[in-house]
Amino acid sequence: MDGTLIDSEPIWFDTEISILADYGYLLGREHWVNVLGKPNEVAVQYLLDVSGIPLTPEQLNNRIEDAMVERLGGGIDLVPGAKELFTELDAAGIPAALVTASSRRIVEACLSSIGADHFRLTISGDDVTHGKPHPEPYLTAARRLGLEPARCAVLEDSPNGSRSAASAGCPVLVIPHGAPIDPHPLISVADSLAEVDLNRLRGLFTAVDGSSSPTVR
Repeated sequence: MDGTLIDSEPIWFDTEISILADYGYLLGREHWVNVLGKPNEVAVQYLLDVSGIPLTPEQLNNRIEDAMVERLGGGIDLVPGAKELFTELDAAGIPAALVTASSRRIVEACLSSIGADHFRLTISGDDVTHGKPHPEPYLTAARRLGLEPARCAVLEDSPNGSRSAASAGCPVLVIPHGAPIDPHPLISVADSLAEVDLNRLRGLFTAVDGSSSPTVR
């Protein structure tokens, strides 16, 4: 979701910069890679470790999420190519799931902008025990869709997300967003979602086993 369908990652980081600045700590841009695509609890603990501000993890997480719900709830544009890809997938009758490290309340704040009707189901960070890069989020989505992970194409943008999907056994197409992606046999890279269509996704399966029946996240 964040960084793949909506350009919210800079908003997350700017929000974190602003909150830490309230406590006198200047969070530099070099820290972005350490929170990009991470589960909330991991990112929050990192921010507390580097800043030393006098908040508990719960307090900092609540401050960040309150600010993000307000900003995202006001609407956010889809990244270029997302609307066209949704239109093609919907027309082809291909079921899709949204799998994100963000909390349920963040997902709900974003769905009105993204379009909840495009998804059979959504998996948030609150719905799993182990968040990305653990494979549980994608294994959970595949199970609930009634599909083998190897039959599910995944779109991702972060190192954590791509590792999660590949570890689950899904072919992955990554549009990198601010951090390098480690090579993996199941991972391919695109420059922009605008260059991704159904044929490109089918090609992920052809590269792996010669078949072509994607379910897209």
